[in-house]
Amino acid sequence: QVQLVESGGGLVQAGGSLRLSCAASGRTFSSGTMAWFRQAPGKEREFVSAINWSSRSSGSTYYADSVKGRFTISRDNAKKTVYLQMNSLKPEDTAVYYCAASTLYYTRSYYYSSTPSYDSWGQGTQVTVSS
Repeated sequence: QVQLVESGGGLVQAGGSLRLSCAASGRTFSSGTMAWFRQAPGKEREFVSAINWSSRSSGSTYYADSVKGRFTISRDNAKKTVYLQMNSLKPEDTAVYYCAASTLYYTRSYYYSSTPSYDSWGQGTQVTVSS
């Protein structure tokens, strides 16, 4: 089992930036996928971004169309931490952001963008963007 702890959320004005962190602890694995999802009040949890890695590949990153060009996901293997750099934030980015992890190496959108694909989740961190 992997434990995930998110941090970095907060209140920011439109156009501002935040960096979310997701620190993993517990069992480690040589390949897998980690992702960020978000959930706004009254809405379903939606995919934001994912990153995969393996011992044979440097990995790939994936983004929802709504954040492409504004958000950047990255991973620090030594710290077992995934980051989400969020720039040019908009009020519609307001949500609770969740980190998720899977031991499987996903490359297809059907898998990396779906919540059932992940078996470990963080508690979430609130991001509020004011207009």
